[in-house]
Amino acid sequence: MSSSLSPQRITATFRQLQPYVRRTPVVEVDAADFGLPPAPLVLKLEHLQHSGSFKVRGAFANLLAHPPGPAGVVAASGGNHGAAVAYAAMKLGVRATIFVPEVASPAKVARIRAYGAELKVGGERYADALAASEEWLLQSGGQPVHAFDQEETLLGQGTVGLEFEDQAPGLDTLLVAVGGGGLIGGIAAWSAGRVRLVGVEPEGAPTLTRALEAGRPVDAEAGGIAADSLAPRRVGERMFPLAQAYVERVVLVPDEAIVRAQQALWDVTRLVTEPGGAAAFAALLSGGCQPRPGERVGVLLCGGNSAAVDFGRSGEEGAS
Repeated sequence: MSSSLSPQRITATFRQLQPYVRRTPVVEVDAADFGLPPAPLVLKLEHLQHSGSFKVRGAFANLLAHPPGPAGVVAASGGNHGAAVAYAAMKLGVRATIFVPEVASPAKVARIRAYGAELKVGGERYADALAASEEWLLQSGGQPVHAFDQEETLLGQGTVGLEFEDQAPGLDTLLVAVGGGGLIGGIAAWSAGRVRLVGVEPEGAPTLTRALEAGRPVDAEAGGIAADSLAPRRVGERMFPLAQAYVERVVLVPDEAIVRAQQALWDVTRLVTEPGGAAAFAALLSGGCQPRPGERVGVLLCGGNSAAVDFGRSGEEGAS
């Protein structure tokens, strides 16, 4: 486990990021409002972050730590990371080239274009976009900004854990969606066992589940309704030791539970999340995670780049 991914460095990164990112709010609700046994739930609304997800933290951490040259920055993304890098580059006056797969939602593609980045669309999944970006890097001399397997990315995402702990001290358990693992890895580096961390993955993209079974990052299935944000094929090498040490368990949730979670968050709290952003909450609604009596649970709503409120009505809207 890298000693450089320490709470001290995450604190320093947090201070550096403060002029550029939002301190997203938290809201406390009763699980009974969602038809569950009464229990206090604290929702961290990181989907209200600049660019629509937590990923802008890692993007700014990278660009501030390593100011790019004339070729600018290059990122591969299912959508949210690309939007985050494009936003950070726009704010810092840096050129950005973003590669996304065909599965990227129109809402995310529109955000990337609106921030002024050069957009390249191709390939079926994130892994295809990553390969294309790596080939382009060899020709362009640009600076890569990895979506999850880069030190600065993990440090930036770890600031979510710092901020959440400051806003809601005393949480017993924290539910975090997992794709490549940058978010849960950064939070694990911050909390270092002070809170019970539960990863949540779609059944169609069990990246951390397969890695923990194998004892190392391995290729996994990469499908499902949240494929544009939670299906990178495998988790990052840098986050994996942190997951082994500090993630208590991983819950798999079906696509149907994710859609129900999106709808329930809208119906009860009027919060609009994308499938990946609602995945952690789906662990509660599906019964995959059941709070113990008196347990105080935090849920990270991590992405809000959804194209519609009528979740699951069509392929485009349901996979937003």
